[in-house]
Amino acid sequence: MPSDRRPADRTATDRTPSRRTVVKAAAAGAVLAAPLAAATSAHAAEAPAFLHGVASGDPLPDGILLWTRVTPSAEATPGSGKGPDVQVSWEIAEDKAFRTVVGRGTATASAATDHTVKADVRGLRPASTYHYRFSADGVHSPTGRTRTAPATDAAAPGLRFGVVSCANWEAGYYSAYRHLAARTDLDAVFHLGDYIYEYKTGEYPAADYTVRPHQPAHEIVSLADYRLRHATTKTDPDVQAMHTAHPLVAIWDDHEFANDAWSGGAENHTPGAEGDWAARQQAAKQAYFEWMPVRASTAGTVYRRLRFGKLADLHLLDLRSFRSQQSSVGNGDVDSADRSITGRAQLDWLKAGLSASDARWKLVGTSVMISPVAFGSLPAHLLGPLAELLGLPTEGLAVNVDQWDGYTHDRKELITHLREQGIRDTVFLTGDIHMAWANDVPVTAATYPLSPSAATEFVVTSVTSDNLDDTLHVAPNTLSVVAETAIKAANRHVKWVDMDSHGYGVLDLTAERTQMDYYVISDRADRNATTEWTRSYRTLSGTQKVVRADAPVR
Repeated sequence: MPSDRRPADRTATDRTPSRRTVVKAAAAGAVLAAPLAAATSAHAAEAPAFLHGVASGDPLPDGILLWTRVTPSAEATPGSGKGPDVQVSWEIAEDKAFRTVVGRGTATASAATDHTVKADVRGLRPASTYHYRFSADGVHSPTGRTRTAPATDAAAPGLRFGVVSCANWEAGYYSAYRHLAARTDLDAVFHLGDYIYEYKTGEYPAADYTVRPHQPAHEIVSLADYRLRHATTKTDPDVQAMHTAHPLVAIWDDHEFANDAWSGGAENHTPGAEGDWAARQQAAKQAYFEWMPVRASTAGTVYRRLRFGKLADLHLLDLRSFRSQQSSVGNGDVDSADRSITGRAQLDWLKAGLSASDARWKLVGTSVMISPVAFGSLPAHLLGPLAELLGLPTEGLAVNVDQWDGYTHDRKELITHLREQGIRDTVFLTGDIHMAWANDVPVTAATYPLSPSAATEFVVTSVTSDNLDDTLHVAPNTLSVVAETAIKAANRHVKWVDMDSHGYGVLDLTAERTQMDYYVISDRADRNATTEWTRSYRTLSGTQKVVRADAPVR
């Protein structure tokens, strides 16, 4: 029986249809929030001020990235381009009282970076907890807690991560973040995309179901717009609590740009009326790197690799910057070798990293689902010839071509690489689809389970963004039981799917197994929503299959 014990150094106190067509509309209630600019002006009477909290991210064995935003004057509202330069000091210590300070430094916050500040701190001890803070003109920020990764060659006995995705401000409150912040046993939180949404107020969800309006009210297009939307998010007390408590490891998906984004545009971008796509994409990326505790790769993107001792290598993907335009549902073009979701350079980088990894678990953070989800499955001996005659996808009729289902050549190349190189214990961690799933990743879906599985996949549901019952405005489990049964019948590699809940996952790793515990919140429209465990699935080392676990890891 695998051990569920935590590392010894833990202490009790440490511890083409668009997505809008597929998953659209609705939340309950209407709670008005004061515009961010007015709130900032009111608080900034005592400027400088740290109104957006602090954050840390991308833990290394010897380092951590620290972040804050300082408001130096009343007119220096996010995105305004106004306000003077201000010197910001930071310090990091082994204790909350800062009696044992192990690092100090300064940086300049200016309008050029929207008065955000980052400090990439090195020289820290592996697998250790630290506390940090910023100051400007004698004013201190809140104190944050963070944690470094295990040493590169350390045989870490265990790791535990929060896992979240898809947090739409207008659809509800971020209770999932609050409950993760309250945990003392996490090494980091993984955010798998859609940290913000780009829509105008009242569009997604519709105005009648908007829980709280975001800023700015219009659809975000310019650099100032993206900066203000990020800033709005970081005024939320639950967002601040999560960032204060744990380091974040994040990738972007489409809504950090625009719905169903691809390398040359997006479903929710109108050329001309909304400007040039390249300029909008660049503005979104600049604001993201200013406002998120994320290290940009040398290519100016978010695909990168983090190591957590010999227990896990984490390969993080960017599935928006390099992808081909989405095909249409039922179009056999999804199988074309000329179309890519990753781009050639990133796919080669991923394959090389997986081959070179000596870690027990090869985790892949992918913003969209890699497991095939198809309907109208046919026997394998009929599916190929019929698909060729009719111009259909050879792996079945996919319903979401924004996922890897729309780019099957890349998926097949990656799965073939895993099989031919004998790469085992690969686990994909996924968000985007506003549902929770536990999947085997089959080599050939049409013949599964008679054919093997190459990896496994855990998909977390949304923090707030609409799922099936929200879309249809019905009570949970009204129609989803029928839909879930149909999906599992047509896709035998899908072991579990929950179409109704909002919440988060907690991923626990030991040498013997990886387990995802799924938690749901009681009501996304309730700022004080409670949480409860609903399901757990695990994959044992060497099996490439998921099985249900009886209880969450304690």
